[in-house]
Amino acid sequence: MLVEFEQLKKRLGFTEVTAIQREVYKPLLDGRSVVGISPTGSGKTVAFMEPLLERIESVDGEISMLILEPSAELAMQVFRVVSDWAKEIGLTAMSAIGGANISRQIDKLKEHPEIVVGTVGRISELIDKGKLNLHELDSIVIDEADNLLSEETLDPIRDMADMAPDDVTLGLFSATRNNVIDNINQWFNQNIELIDVTDIDDSKGKMTHGFLMVSNIKKPLMLARLLAIPNFKALVFFDKVTTLQKTYSNLTHRNIREVGRLTSEQTKLARKNALRDFRKGKIRLLMVTDVAARGIDIDNLPAVINYELPRDDKTYTHRSGRTARMHQEGLVLSLGDDHDFRDFKKLLGDKTELTQLYFDENKLVDKRPAADKKPAQRGKDTKQLKNTESKSTEPGLKSGKPVVKSDKTVTSQPKSSKKKKNKHSKRKGMRHQRQSNN
Repeated sequence: MLVEFEQLKKRLGFTEVTAIQREVYKPLLDGRSVVGISPTGSGKTVAFMEPLLERIESVDGEISMLILEPSAELAMQVFRVVSDWAKEIGLTAMSAIGGANISRQIDKLKEHPEIVVGTVGRISELIDKGKLNLHELDSIVIDEADNLLSEETLDPIRDMADMAPDDVTLGLFSATRNNVIDNINQWFNQNIELIDVTDIDDSKGKMTHGFLMVSNIKKPLMLARLLAIPNFKALVFFDKVTTLQKTYSNLTHRNIREVGRLTSEQTKLARKNALRDFRKGKIRLLMVTDVAARGIDIDNLPAVINYELPRDDKTYTHRSGRTARMHQEGLVLSLGDDHDFRDFKKLLGDKTELTQLYFDENKLVDKRPAADKKPAQRGKDTKQLKNTESKSTEPGLKSGKPVVKSDKTVTSQPKSSKKKKNKHSKRKGMRHQRQSNN
């Protein structure tokens, strides 16, 4: 590991190495291609960035590292992180995303950055114009690979890999797998190693999976009621943009101002402002679609709400992975009636236990309040909801911790758990003059 990166990690407060960072470091540093599967929020960006930056040897006029992202927001998020790390060792990075001025991007390429972070469409456009050359690439990173290696983006990505040298290092990273990932060597002419740390990853904090019984017509009022919980903050997921827009209009019409939206139909500036306001706390409920929110990282996000239930377990995994990151606690709250619950229970199977939650004044509890004699419609299946936490000896809901236990509060400030220090072994990279043992 480079001394510069060791010092940067100390300044950033990094105290441990996650499973995915530990397992892919040596293969990527050695130039071997990998598919890294790890839960959302487990540090995949640092996992590929650190070893691949160490490998870079500048080639005049050509880029050495290409990072592909599924959305402009995620590309900019990764670009900012990569830029901070790259400048520590004298490297430069640029972003190339759709919606931004392509002439300015072409001018940036003339400055010969070593790293380009971008979206597939804009990268393809720059290649077609003859402004971006991939012939000297050392590595290609395909982030959110289960999303990018599907439908319209799979073939352009394969074309980019074909333009690169035969020995280019491929790094594919995802929280879930699809058919292309499971058969990756058939799609790319390389021997790519699969590294799946899902079962050994311990970066996740305690996550509570809750269900609130509510009819569709009363869901907007339920969101308003959640805002009455002190410091409550959440991403609110929708399947359809039309439902999102209608719900947003419903709440703003009621003069509820602490809500925002993030959709692919908005302008780049509007999406940027929505994310900024959410991170700063000006917005406490940010309504999003799965496409718009893919991969976006919100530090210390205490809760996720499924306004519309996910259609498959992979979508649920991506949504819920936004909270309970890096040993924080989190709440995944799903809204629906008894029919929704029955279908939802079948979707998740036995691997996820749901806790039915209720409102008691301005707090969420897992025990029905005495005044609530007749709750929302309940079917036979809903009686099978398990109040698993009420039998647990673990700490229950206290102020600032979204954990469920009888008669205690769910609020939004997660508690950091104590972390164990893991020493990261030093390995030699290609930049010998910067190695820590010099």
